[in-house]
Amino acid sequence: MNRVQLCWLRNDLRSHDNKALSRAREQGPVVAVWLVSEQTWREHLDAPMKIDFWLRNLASLQQRLQQRGIPLRILHCPRWQDAADCLLQLAGELQAAGLHFNAEYGIHEQQRDDACLIAFRQAGLQADSYHDQLLFPPGSLLTRSGSMFKVYSQFRKLAIATLHQRLPRCLAEPEPQPPLAISSDAIPQLPGLADASALQRQLWPAGEAAAQQRLQQFCEDSLHAYSEQRDRPDLDGTSRLSPYLASGVISVRQCLHAAMRCNQGELDSGNRGVQTWVNELLWREFYKHILVAYPHVSRHRAFRPETEAVAWRNDPKALEAWQQGRTGYPIIDAAMRQLLATGWMHNRLRMLSAMFLTKNLLIDWREGERWFMQHLIDGDLAANNGGWQWSASTGTDAAPYFRIFNPVTQAQKFDPNGDFIRHWLPELASRPTSLIHQPLPAADLFGASDYPPPLVELSASRQRALDAFKNLGETR
Repeated sequence: MNRVQLCWLRNDLRSHDNKALSRAREQGPVVAVWLVSEQTWREHLDAPMKIDFWLRNLASLQQRLQQRGIPLRILHCPRWQDAADCLLQLAGELQAAGLHFNAEYGIHEQQRDDACLIAFRQAGLQADSYHDQLLFPPGSLLTRSGSMFKVYSQFRKLAIATLHQRLPRCLAEPEPQPPLAISSDAIPQLPGLADASALQRQLWPAGEAAAQQRLQQFCEDSLHAYSEQRDRPDLDGTSRLSPYLASGVISVRQCLHAAMRCNQGELDSGNRGVQTWVNELLWREFYKHILVAYPHVSRHRAFRPETEAVAWRNDPKALEAWQQGRTGYPIIDAAMRQLLATGWMHNRLRMLSAMFLTKNLLIDWREGERWFMQHLIDGDLAANNGGWQWSASTGTDAAPYFRIFNPVTQAQKFDPNGDFIRHWLPELASRPTSLIHQPLPAADLFGASDYPPPLVELSASRQRALDAFKNLGETR
């Protein structure tokens, strides 16, 4: 009889289109494994509601695996540095033949995974890692000189050309296996570490079926109008699949194939909404490749080293006001309160709130990056870092330092009737549309006296940011 294979689950909480799970099952009966790493999760600032989402999806996946005869073992391994020892101990207990897992990207993730591969192979056991999280393994799309792209448009061009030549397929769910004499472990309760409100759990139901239903509904209702509606936070025009992608409840390949089915098999022609959404999937891809090719961004360093010299302001009161949605600029405050309540923020608003912090308040982008990771259900180091550095003009494909979004005109353009603002700022609900986007003093004329005055004046704060970046240029 074949010895069991361990499949180590991480951010790939699905049974369909899971390379490590499929490869392990091809080689024998499988035991799935999950590590509870409280200390590392805290160090990495993983949001409590994201950990809650992991555990809820793990419970859903456990039921699915049990239907196929696959038990799930859960190990308490507080730090990633101990992962190799924990997994080897389980392999010895079960007399397992090998370990299979899907690669994760980032310095600590890669160090952990390399240590596990080495430990298992030195013990005479099989150990295999698979590129599953992305359409292209990092380092497989390079410039003619053999370096990683620093500009998204060039990366996208090669990515699309490569997809035309070789479209990755989706793997079927693994075949059922005869029951093993191995019991599954209970999903742990982690109060204080894995917390979520009733609203958050309602907004983000767990499981592959919920993710697939959301994908199908998006394709049927919103995808074709995505290019026109994706910047409107007052409309339900985005997929809201990012938490499911970040936790691997759905794969990028499944998303890509679903989009192409809505576009007669086309990638970069046909419906503009589909093309735009494929671009967003490739942006996610790009930032993952950047994380691997330029590991200093994993250490929260600026992609463009010269911008480390920007004279950021230390203003704890202004930072707290931004964090709590009390800046006096309605669209910024509505966005930040959406984040606090739901664990998610519309992408246009992520750009606006990030640029307001880094340009109008001139506060270090790392403060915002940290706050987002502590609160986002879809918190992902690569995407979060890439987005913050874009807004702060310190990263790859960064906005030019002189591009500073005006939160009032942006709100007028993308929340024209003020519906989003009124939803998240009930104290402004009675304001007329002509004033809903404006900061005080107009607000106190319409029963919003408890709404704060603006932290900064836009033109003066804009000039302050321009001067800071101009001075940087003079010192180089």
